[in-house]
Amino acid sequence: MHAPPHPPIAVFDLDGTLTWHDTLLPFLAGYVARHPGRLLRLWRLPAALWNYFSGARDRGVLKAAVISMVMGGDERARIDAWADAYVAALRGRGAFRPEALAAVEAHRRAGERLVLLSASPDLYVPRIGSLLGFATTICTEVVWRGARLDGALKTPNRRGDEKRRCIEALRAQYPGAPIAAYGNSASDLPHLTEVERPLLVNAGGAAQRLAAAAKVPIATWR
Repeated sequence: MHAPPHPPIAVFDLDGTLTWHDTLLPFLAGYVARHPGRLLRLWRLPAALWNYFSGARDRGVLKAAVISMVMGGDERARIDAWADAYVAALRGRGAFRPEALAAVEAHRRAGERLVLLSASPDLYVPRIGSLLGFATTICTEVVWRGARLDGALKTPNRRGDEKRRCIEALRAQYPGAPIAAYGNSASDLPHLTEVERPLLVNAGGAAQRLAAAAKVPIATWR
């Protein structure tokens, strides 16, 4: 007797797709506002930016450096308290696009598995996944040393080809399940071109041209 097929999967990017804006910088800025003593550690930021712009432009390296400056060495309880407050306030501030939330609900009503796939860190992204009712959250993971944050990346930065590898892992976990995926930038095209129902939303002109060449549909969500 054959096992029943897996239900379809709907994969959503976070920043700029579900939300109007980036979520990481406000998260870090809000932490500094709560703990202004951390400003003293930002003297290293110009060097990190110089290394990024003059080198390989590795966003993962830059992300880890800034997270470590802002939060490195702090206790999990202190960081979790801010993450809870930050995520709880997102909906009240209108951070999510109404049409994006409507798309999430449409997939939920259809009985599809909801997956949140984001390059932003697991310091707060899983909480957003829980807030919006996602079954699975895949995001960039950071290193802890016991109860204190290190800030280095535990996983690859979940961006570009790494998101494509995450899609491949979902296919291996749920064989035969068709996948819909939503993203908002050129860096999302590697995984959008690997799924049955891709949609590029809220993208700039260059990303739209690349999507058109790859035959990925385009839309704007308000």
